[in-house]
Amino acid sequence: MHLAHYLGLLHRAQLNLAEAFRQVADAHQAEPDIHHLCSRQAELCDEQARRLRPFAERYAEEAPEEPDRLHSELFRGTRTGGIGLLRDLQDLYLMATECDICWTVIGQAAYGARDRELSDVVSASEGETAVQLAWLRTRMKQAAPQALVVAD
Repeated sequence: MHLAHYLGLLHRAQLNLAEAFRQVADAHQAEPDIHHLCSRQAELCDEQARRLRPFAERYAEEAPEEPDRLHSELFRGTRTGGIGLLRDLQDLYLMATECDICWTVIGQAAYGARDRELSDVVSASEGETAVQLAWLRTRMKQAAPQALVVAD
């Protein structure tokens, strides 16, 4: 069953996203909302990964390399300054989008497999990921004028 592949993909992607949120929170402590909200989002990603664990075991989780590759190619550490914050938020957005589409695909598989428990986890997590994406998009909109128009 290939569902195991996507469960492994999503599990690793969530853990990588949690770590990236932590790095951004630490790097941009001067921005109180960034530090607090990125730390909170990291905890949420950890929780989503924890919720996946029973299903990964049930479906014999495979650990594909794609999420680590995505993390290393996309997120090579944090940057400084306004433009750095904007780029870090954009990286987080792209990583969260990877998780979002994985939740969608797994949700469809759960429906096909008639796995109600997995469907419930997917439903809750899709909503949480949508909120993450909305916050990241809003925060990028807020940071863009200062970072792109006003000189440092």
